[in-house]
Amino acid sequence: MFQPILKIRMSTKVSAGPILVRATTSRELDTKGKLKSRVKRAIPRWFWPLGLMTTGVAGAAVVLFRGCWHRNMSWPMRVEGYSYQVCVGCGIKRLFDENTFHGYGAYSYDLHDLIALSRVSQNKQQGDERDTLISAG
Repeated sequence: MFQPILKIRMSTKVSAGPILVRATTSRELDTKGKLKSRVKRAIPRWFWPLGLMTTGVAGAAVVLFRGCWHRNMSWPMRVEGYSYQVCVGCGIKRLFDENTFHGYGAYSYDLHDLIALSRVSQNKQQGDERDTLISAG
């Protein structure tokens, strides 16, 4: 009437590629007398520190390849009717809009290049507006 559950545990080492994993096999008899088995894999103790080290190295590589993130910008300065900011870390410049109080456009070490790009952009926008007014009229 009542059948006891028989548990057998065996510990083996399984090779999963370059990582050696400990596997525990547990076998038990179910209520119908059939043998069930499942395999539990244990994670090696060195796995977590290796993952943390890999993450740290990847983060350092991103910083090295990316360079300065331009997070510390100076207060806006004004030259030739244009406002700009300078990165305190690397010295790169970016144009600044005083009305919206945000930087805009590309970064460059030469301020005159930034001003020229801004003028070209403004002329292009004005030309597009003229074309739409002419086509509408």
